[in-house]
Amino acid sequence: MNKTVFFIPLSLVGLFFTVYILLASTTNFLSVEPGYAIGEVSRWCERISGGYFREPANALSNLGFMFTGLLMFWILANEKKIKGSRFHGPTITALTYATAAVWLGPGSLLMHGTHTAWGQWADWLSMIMWISIPWLVNIFTIKNWKESLFLKTYLFIVGIYGILSWFLGTGLGVNFNFWFLSIALWVITEVLQSFYSPTVRYLSGFVGVAVMAVFGIFPNEIILEPAKYWWIILFWIPAFFINKKYQSNKSYFPWYWLGIAFYMTAFAIWLQGYPNQPFCNPDSLIQPHAIWHILSSCATLSFFFFFRTARS
Repeated sequence: MNKTVFFIPLSLVGLFFTVYILLASTTNFLSVEPGYAIGEVSRWCERISGGYFREPANALSNLGFMFTGLLMFWILANEKKIKGSRFHGPTITALTYATAAVWLGPGSLLMHGTHTAWGQWADWLSMIMWISIPWLVNIFTIKNWKESLFLKTYLFIVGIYGILSWFLGTGLGVNFNFWFLSIALWVITEVLQSFYSPTVRYLSGFVGVAVMAVFGIFPNEIILEPAKYWWIILFWIPAFFINKKYQSNKSYFPWYWLGIAFYMTAFAIWLQGYPNQPFCNPDSLIQPHAIWHILSSCATLSFFFFFRTARS
């Protein structure tokens, strides 16, 4: 076992909670979102607490991400690299994915735990850090580009976005939705991997439009609000790079479809988890948003196993 691979992230998780508790004992670390007060129902349904975690269930449910991420590190630490796989053993790509999976926990916990603007920024950035990996991995795998270049590209994209979103907001002041864009790019790269042809390549961007429809954003809305959805032109990014058929024995069953099932179930519950929605009970220990976290963490683990089926 490569102990360093596992115990460094485990120690960092422990350090995070130690620092959080120490800072939460001060008077200026925690806040309450504008328009809300202690004892009221938050926009995520749970009643706001005066303790160390403003939304205890929603905050601590993020332990699921940390656990599944650490499980990935444990698996990688106990195996050797396999030629042709970027997700067996402590490879750069696999460690990057596991790190992003773990960080989903602290990122979301900072939002639900502190109710601060910077906590919301950390939460959104953690989501971008994770969702931008799959489509980048697909492009770099198909092009057979080096993992070191993948890491540099990934850090550049995340770093630039993180800095700009700190000052300009998550939409960067131009209605840019990096989350939905990355989901679409992931599905598009999977389609190009499995069904490549010149025609599919040219029409691949419309796959992204179909993905948006799954999440309730339909073509007529896109047409009526071009300033809001201008970024759909970026759906053709994969087609720019993927210009030939790629031979891969990637297996979509069961892990990919299991991950999709976990995520879409979580998404459906999340939609019903707002105040005045059917699943909202502010005083319950089982919160819809907490269930969203647990199911989403299961999705990240399922996708990890899915990526391990690929060989180049």
